[in-house]
Amino acid sequence: MIKAEDIMTRDVITVCADWEITKAVDVLLTNHINGVPVVDADGKLTGILCQSDLIFQQKQVSIPPILTLLDGIIPLSSSKRLEKEFQKIAATTVEQAMIHDPVTVEPETSISKIAALMVEKHFHTVPVVSNGKLVGVIGKEDVLRTLANDKSKNE
Repeated sequence: MIKAEDIMTRDVITVCADWEITKAVDVLLTNHINGVPVVDADGKLTGILCQSDLIFQQKQVSIPPILTLLDGIIPLSSSKRLEKEFQKIAATTVEQAMIHDPVTVEPETSISKIAALMVEKHFHTVPVVSNGKLVGVIGKEDVLRTLANDKSKNE
């Protein structure tokens, strides 16, 4: 059985939460990657920043639906969701734009579980964590490369 530790990239490119968005964008584009783990000074994973988080900044905020009743305004959607949307659109640092508490896998996680996670959750990048520390990262290309190698061996 192929596991995360067999296919993960061990020399991981990371960013810090206090970096400006422009610096993180440069890292993503220069290295041709979809997502980058955010770590603290001790190497502990604190979040993940994906291209989609940055593209989100170009989104226009839709006015939430409201109900007016007897001259009162009743919001029909969560004000917390709207507040998070505004914060993400206005983000200037990695911390403001990143996904906090990202989904991770352990080195022993099977490739089939990783593939299912990527498909079901639409993830392009999955951090590999051991004892709270980032030890690797798996991208969709890593999974595809492994599947292609397995297929060529079986032919």
